[in-house]
Amino acid sequence: MKIIVTDEVSAEGLALLTQEPRIQLDVKLGLKKEELLATIGEYDAIITRSGTTVDKDLLDAARKLKIVARAGVGIDNVDVDYASSKGVIVVNAPFGNTNSAAEHTMALLLAFCRNVTKANNSLKSGEWKRAPFTGYELKGRVAGVIGLGKVGGRVATRLKAFECEVLACDPYISVKRAHDLGVKLVSHDEIYKNCDIITVHTPLNDETRDMIGPREFGLMKSGVIILNVARGGIINEQALLDNLASGKVTGAAVDVWSEEPPKSELLKQLIAHEKLVVTPHLGANTFEAQVNVAIDVSREILNYLDDKPLENAVNIPRFDLALMDQMRPFLNLMSVMCDFGVQLVDNNIEKVSFGFSGSIAHYDCSPLTVCGLSALLNRMVDQDVNMVNASLIAEQMGIVVEETKSTQSDAFSNVITLVIEGDGKRRLVSGTLFEGAPRIVRLRDYSMDFAPEEHMLLLNYNDRPGMIGRIGTIMGQHDINIGSMNLGRREKKGEAMVILSLDSAIPANVMEEIKTATEATFIKAIHMRVGGCTRNCGCGL
Repeated sequence: MKIIVTDEVSAEGLALLTQEPRIQLDVKLGLKKEELLATIGEYDAIITRSGTTVDKDLLDAARKLKIVARAGVGIDNVDVDYASSKGVIVVNAPFGNTNSAAEHTMALLLAFCRNVTKANNSLKSGEWKRAPFTGYELKGRVAGVIGLGKVGGRVATRLKAFECEVLACDPYISVKRAHDLGVKLVSHDEIYKNCDIITVHTPLNDETRDMIGPREFGLMKSGVIILNVARGGIINEQALLDNLASGKVTGAAVDVWSEEPPKSELLKQLIAHEKLVVTPHLGANTFEAQVNVAIDVSREILNYLDDKPLENAVNIPRFDLALMDQMRPFLNLMSVMCDFGVQLVDNNIEKVSFGFSGSIAHYDCSPLTVCGLSALLNRMVDQDVNMVNASLIAEQMGIVVEETKSTQSDAFSNVITLVIEGDGKRRLVSGTLFEGAPRIVRLRDYSMDFAPEEHMLLLNYNDRPGMIGRIGTIMGQHDINIGSMNLGRREKKGEAMVILSLDSAIPANVMEEIKTATEATFIKAIHMRVGGCTRNCGCGL
């Protein structure tokens, strides 16, 4: 295998490749675009950082290219979609800097607690003052870690080493994983109400943007310490500034910003605040991290060479066409069911079961199982999950995956059933294909029949006259149109399950109004991804 390295990548990290006799490694830095296009055709793999743009032109010129390895987290400089269309695998190194980020979190926390930056400036200016820099100990404090992934787990371990009591919140981590780390899983609100120190380690997405805002700061104890070494925008920066000014937050440490480099007046005021310790996004900036990302992509290339699973593949070559023709409708059904089902879960997932009934059970269903797992995990983690790495990521998260098959099916020729379990709770969704289109036919133990739409509302309540009218009235008052309704119940005037398809998203205040009016025991807004898979899970949809 011939590999070209086009950007500065740690030589120590590349040693795995230089020592491999099957590999010819050529380091060619500073190539102009025309020069790179002229030479890339002879290589099987390219290793880059951010200095090389792997675009359509390069991919078209790369006649033999099989893998693009980005020695870092971001892949903004790689046209992943076009690489996928060319059958080129793209891998990155999303976890090479996890230890670096965890240690930086602790460095910022200790710097604040012991007034390191202030004392440093004071002494260097010629002063000898001690009393103004009296600090805080970590021992005996209650620390809250939001996001217990690779970085959050390491931070939790280090906080325990400082004799903190550690509470954690992560709806996508099993109880076993928390137990192994020696921390207690609690809700978000319990973190805010009970912790002296709160640190966030989640991805930035629609669910986590401004996750800690005015409401959350209002729940916190006076004197709380806040840290963000994850992503700018997870903590509402205006709310943080307000609570630093009021004294509710005794201090904070921030490495990441909603705008980098920071230019807005808000960020300038926040950075200048005397109670804030700041750094310019240095979480991954260690010599060791640079070596680690190089090692990670080198291992991925060796795994590819040895036909082993790629843990950090961003995409995957398409299925064999004959298999795709067979599986394509069911892959779509599985993706839709999992996108729907995972949104019904608020607790920590411990087990996921995929059941296949009917004629489909005669075939190898493992591609469907992994596709479903990819769809679930893509809602849960800050990493592109695909058909190659889904099982590995589930294992790392402590999630048990089970597949069952039966050629017998009562009502339909083919049925796929998804069961998600955790914290003693169980969510069941069954689906089938009607004229090639996905339909949900069972939720829990209720027979249903509906096609998932972009915006939906699911609720349970005790069935009694006037309930549907109340829901419709409230929707009408808020100008929300109901496209369709499906009702499931086991007996007259018993518990009912209603699923509504809506023309627009339903606001939280409207949901609360409906919950109160119907005395709903369960209510959940569902937002389905339009057009099947939206990330490179490898299912070809």
